[in-house]
Amino acid sequence: MEVITDTAALENLCKDLAKNSFVTVDLEFLREHHYYAQLCLIQLGSETRCAIVDPLTKDLNLSAFFELMQNSSVTKVFHSGRQDIEIIYNLSGKIPEPLFDTQVAAMVTGFGEAISYENLVSHLLHIKLDKSNRLSDWSKRPLTDSQLNYALSDVTHLVNIYKELEKKLTSLSRQEWITEEMQILSSPETYRVNPQEAWQKIKHRSHNAHFLTILKELAAWREERAQRKNTPRQSYLKDDMLLSICTVNPQTKEELSQIRNLRKDIVSGKLGDEIIDVLEHCRHIPESEYVIPPKIKELPDKSSSLYELLKLLLKIISQQEGVVARLIATDENLHALSVFKDKDNPILSGWRHQIFGRQADDLRNGKIAICYNPKTKQIEFLNR
Repeated sequence: MEVITDTAALENLCKDLAKNSFVTVDLEFLREHHYYAQLCLIQLGSETRCAIVDPLTKDLNLSAFFELMQNSSVTKVFHSGRQDIEIIYNLSGKIPEPLFDTQVAAMVTGFGEAISYENLVSHLLHIKLDKSNRLSDWSKRPLTDSQLNYALSDVTHLVNIYKELEKKLTSLSRQEWITEEMQILSSPETYRVNPQEAWQKIKHRSHNAHFLTILKELAAWREERAQRKNTPRQSYLKDDMLLSICTVNPQTKEELSQIRNLRKDIVSGKLGDEIIDVLEHCRHIPESEYVIPPKIKELPDKSSSLYELLKLLLKIISQQEGVVARLIATDENLHALSVFKDKDNPILSGWRHQIFGRQADDLRNGKIAICYNPKTKQIEFLNR
C-alpha cells in the first residue's frame, strides 16, 4: 500500500496519474467540529497505480493534487462526489474538471435512486466490501492498516465501476445525459452558501411575513458567524431555539433569558448581545421589505387531473427506460408543465425532452392517449 506523506512523492504520484485518461478520487473528512469539512485523507486511483495521500502531514504541499484536479485531459471520477468536490473547491477555489459521478451514471443506467458505493460494487463487481471502518475518526493518527485498506478500496474498485458504467452508457447512447448532469456539479453556485438563504433550510410552519423576516435575519447572522469562525452553525443555536427566539422576539437580554431551554451562557455572553442587535435591526425593517411568504402550491382544479396524468406518464417512462423518475423530472417540474409554465423547465430540453418531455407535451395537448394492451400486457401510447 502506498501512503504519500511528502511533497516530492505527491508530485511524482500526480505526474504519473496525469498520464491516464481518468483518475478515481475519494476523500475522507470530518464535519463534526467545523463549518467547513476538515480534509483527513485523499485517495487516488488509476488502472496502474493507487495511493493514499495524508494531507495532515506537516509541511505537505497539495498544489500537485490541485493541479491534477484541473488537468482537462484527465476525467475525475467520484461516487456521490458533491461533498468531496465542495471540499476541493473550498481549499483551492476551483472545481475539478472534467467530472464523472458514478452514482449519477448508475441512476441513468437502471440501478435505482442514489445507490451506495457498497451496493454498486456488489452489483457490478460481485465483491462484498468490509464497511467496519466506515465510522472511523479519520483525523486521528496513526491510522491502522485496516483503516487504510478500507479507504483505498473506495478508489480501487471505482476504477472498474467507472469502466463498466461507461460501457453501459455507450450501449444505451446516454453519454450526453451524464455530460448535462455534470454541469450542475461543475457549477460554483452548487457549493456557495448564501447566508441570506439559510433560513429556507429551517423547517417551520409559519406563513407570517414578520416571523419569516426575523427568521431570515437570525439565520443569516448564525450562518455568517459559523463561516467566519469555521464552527458548526448548530453549535451556536439549534434550529428549534432559533424558532423560539423568532416567536418571542425579545427586546432585552432579560426577556431573552425567559425563553425556555435557552442556555444561560448564550444569554449572558456575546451571543446574547448579537442576538438582541439582530432583533433590533429587524424592528427597523419596513413592512415593504418583509419576506414574502411562499404560496401554498395548489393547482387549479382543471390542472390537477393533468398533473396526475403527467405523474403516471413519468412513472411509465421511468420504468421503461430504467431511469430514476426524480432524475427525469421533479414534482415542481410537473406542476409547471401542468399549468403550461414552460420557461426554463428542464423537462423541455436536452435528454429529458428526448425521453419524456416530448410525450408529456403531446399528452397535455391531447395528441396522445395512455392505454393498456391486454394482449401484450404493456402500457401503450396511442396517437389521436
